[in-house]
Amino acid sequence: MNNRPWTPRAFGGGAIPQPIRTVDGAGATDLGPRDVMRDMENPDMLVPPVTDNGGMPNLKFSFSDTHMQLNQGGWSREVTVRELPIATTLAGVNMRLTPGGVRELHWHKQSEWAYMILGRARVTAVDQDGRNFIADVGPGDLWFFPPGIPHSIQGLEEGCEFLLVFDDGAFSDLDTFSITDWFAHTPKDVLSGNFGVPESAFSTIPNNQVYIFQAPVPGSMNSQEVDSPYGPVPRAFTHQLLAQEPIVTPGGTVRIVDSSNFPVSTTIAAALVEIKPGGMREMHWHPNNDEWQYYLTGTARMTAFAANGKARTFDYRAGDVGYVPFAFGHYIQNTGDQSVWFLEMFQSDRFADISLNQWMALTPHELVQQNLRATPELMNALRKEKWPVVKYTATAGATDTNKPK
Repeated sequence: MNNRPWTPRAFGGGAIPQPIRTVDGAGATDLGPRDVMRDMENPDMLVPPVTDNGGMPNLKFSFSDTHMQLNQGGWSREVTVRELPIATTLAGVNMRLTPGGVRELHWHKQSEWAYMILGRARVTAVDQDGRNFIADVGPGDLWFFPPGIPHSIQGLEEGCEFLLVFDDGAFSDLDTFSITDWFAHTPKDVLSGNFGVPESAFSTIPNNQVYIFQAPVPGSMNSQEVDSPYGPVPRAFTHQLLAQEPIVTPGGTVRIVDSSNFPVSTTIAAALVEIKPGGMREMHWHPNNDEWQYYLTGTARMTAFAANGKARTFDYRAGDVGYVPFAFGHYIQNTGDQSVWFLEMFQSDRFADISLNQWMALTPHELVQQNLRATPELMNALRKEKWPVVKYTATAGATDTNKPK
């Protein structure tokens, strides 16, 4: 008699994936209770490549596994060191605002960098010298607010969804300085004295922080313009990333943004990467800081190399956060049939990476050959120019698509 509360079964018209590596026969079937959907989403964790080895912290977390903060006017969810303990340098917030929905007037101790995923929003800010900033942002646009700069975000006619990134892994968007929270926790006689109006003028203020709230869709920029006697901010808080001319390679495209072309962004640098089917973000590492990733479309896998024989492979899909500690070697390979678009971000004023291919090409060839016992085929394929995204060939003897013509 079978006393088990579960039985092996077919799944989705096919066999359940099993932790057995075909190349060497390692592993065995898993017939116990398990989350088959998770296993199918993480094939390189269920069946690691034979090259994976040693202990490695988790370098992946999905926004789908986070708590959703629901409000009238929108929602938010976040990935911080609570969810992904290795991610100490940056934290991320995914936020949606309805048409007219407002992320209330507030400020942070941390810098705020943002990428607009879809829709449009109006952002406002005022700096320490009384200079103001009002702008509308759309898909692919960025904004950056330095620490302590008060600002707001409001969805326009179609609403919006965006990614916020903060230069502190322990940051939480719910622990910010909000105007309603301050008013609610200040005696009304103090408010009266500060603004020079009777206490009755504050009879309708909220009793606590509203965070996100619903409001009418704002009018045109001209209708909301506020002239400051001190003028506008000297450096724009927004940037049109998709308007940049991309670096184009056979495997995809890259757009790099940091303080060199977005001057106000002094603590976060980033790259928007497209990896076409059959392409990969080349083997490389970053000499300046950890990498925080956000996957916008597609499916991908990454192996992180941690030195001393340690390496581990992770699978990613849209909505996932990836993380690569400082100086770890890694690549990102498109595993699907559509382009992978993802952001890689750093707590730094400049973007920097070192290409394995370029390093080898610019080192005395005899030394490289001796060090790796490299074949002439490999030595002849090295490139002195950096190609951030390459088009790979997975079969032996295939044409080298990465060799410059």
